[in-house]
Amino acid sequence: MRKLFLICLFAVGLLWALSNFKGLANQGTYDSIVLDFREDIPAAQITSSLETISQQYKVSPRLNSEFSTKDNVYIVKGDKNLLQALRKSEIGKKTETIEPNYEYKALEAPNDPDYVKQWNLRSINVESAWEETKGAGMTVAVIDTGVTVVPDLEQTKFVKGYDFVNDKEEATDDNGHGTHVAGTIAQSTNNNYGVAGVAYEASIMPLKVLSAYGGGTVADIAEAIRFAADNGADAINLSLGGAGESQVLEEAVDYAYSKGVVVVAAAGNESRNSASYPARYPHVISVAATGPSGEKAPYSNFGAGVDISAPGGSENGQILQETIDPETGSATFTGLQGTSMASPHVAAVAAMVKASGVESPDEIREVLTQSVRKVQEDPLNHFGAGHLDAAGAVKLALKGQITFRDFFRWLRENGYLNLRFWWDGGAVALLPKIAMVLGSYLLAWFLRNYLPIWSWSLGSGLIFGSSGLFFLRGFYVFDLPQWPFRVMGSSIPEMGNAITGGTLLNPILASVLIPVVLVALLLGHPSWKWFAIGSSLGVASCLAVNAVVDPGLLWLGDSTIARTFLIINALLCFGLARLAMKDEKQRTAV
Repeated sequence: MRKLFLICLFAVGLLWALSNFKGLANQGTYDSIVLDFREDIPAAQITSSLETISQQYKVSPRLNSEFSTKDNVYIVKGDKNLLQALRKSEIGKKTETIEPNYEYKALEAPNDPDYVKQWNLRSINVESAWEETKGAGMTVAVIDTGVTVVPDLEQTKFVKGYDFVNDKEEATDDNGHGTHVAGTIAQSTNNNYGVAGVAYEASIMPLKVLSAYGGGTVADIAEAIRFAADNGADAINLSLGGAGESQVLEEAVDYAYSKGVVVVAAAGNESRNSASYPARYPHVISVAATGPSGEKAPYSNFGAGVDISAPGGSENGQILQETIDPETGSATFTGLQGTSMASPHVAAVAAMVKASGVESPDEIREVLTQSVRKVQEDPLNHFGAGHLDAAGAVKLALKGQITFRDFFRWLRENGYLNLRFWWDGGAVALLPKIAMVLGSYLLAWFLRNYLPIWSWSLGSGLIFGSSGLFFLRGFYVFDLPQWPFRVMGSSIPEMGNAITGGTLLNPILASVLIPVVLVALLLGHPSWKWFAIGSSLGVASCLAVNAVVDPGLLWLGDSTIARTFLIINALLCFGLARLAMKDEKQRTAV
């Protein structure tokens, strides 16, 4: 009986505690209220309701800004008592929501301006990402304290923004926070001045929603999100947040998401076991902060709602960018720390991922979270999916895509930029060579992207079977025989005519025979078996190309029989390679 009494007492206490716990969604400070009237309400009824509010409660409702007309969002000065009265009145039936116009603040922890090294860019491996994209053609909206064009932003591209605090088009910064954030995203780079940005060829859309003291309302933030979505933003960065759930803000986020805009937000700086708003909304990528050694930053929120982590800085190393001194307005290089500094790293990489061809917000989120450097032990979810990896994200985004940059790099690495190769044989040989090069590249590209067993032995076998060290064919040295160079410069099917200098393929070598011998001899070796498999695939490629372009065979000429012979043997070589790989998978499984 005593145990039952204690259990009941505990249950009553727990229920009382839960009933009195307001939660983050109901916390926060505000001195005004948001009235979001339904779109199906006629304008006359809205006007009548506003007059009623004005007369009954002695306040003056107003549109939040010139952009509020479409969504019927009005602001009225008031406290908790007015909020409850409005919700209980008849006006509540004409609105989608009546809620506090919470104040959110810039998420910035105390900082040390003496930090002068951009360890953060190296920690996300951005240098390798720059080999593929720098974010050109993308626009990132910085919804913050505004952006001032300091000297290290003079070469950065800007698009039209807006100041929602002062209702004007020029969204300059009077705090320094927004300019610092914009610098992390796209600080002018390679200009022999200052520091670098992550996606420095992207454009910045400055949207001011936070005042000089770093505070702003959810109504302004929501409108800025909609403005960004309607004016061509590809990604939105929200280095701000606070307590208090807002339906108006969540609807704005959902609106941007529906238009294909990636929304990224700081998780918050309270070292609390949950992300703050708006980072915790489902369609927002929530970013926690790490220090220079990859550890959780002491201030960073963690746990529920955190999706990914990025460099935010700590006392041991801050995030350096050029911004303004809020006291004087002059440009200065300043080190800051906070999840506000972590969020723009992710927003910039999201823009780079989109520039690489991934369009939808869900796919971009998936690329960012799948390409992270994972943290093995993270029971409290300090890091979300893991540490941001810019190079990994871009590489994953480009997987399965054929790009000119990748093709050019492949040409260079395999010696196809050697002009002697293209001159050797004259114009008659040019078309077969082009077909051979393209065929070899497509096969190499397929193997690299879709076969995890790609290795030097497989690659060398592929070259040996399909093209050989072709650049040696035209290599001449006085008093030395040429045939060794012709042999090394020929693929397996071409070796039959390498010594004689003929143009017709030998049917014995231009067949599945050599690949069968190689597979039989090398299949049991851990590394050389892949050389045999690669050779078989290379011969298949070579025979297939010759069957289409130049089906000339010794004794058979270029007849239909010769073409059929080449096609059949190409298929046999491909089947042989597939059987060899299947055998390897079975061995691995055992």
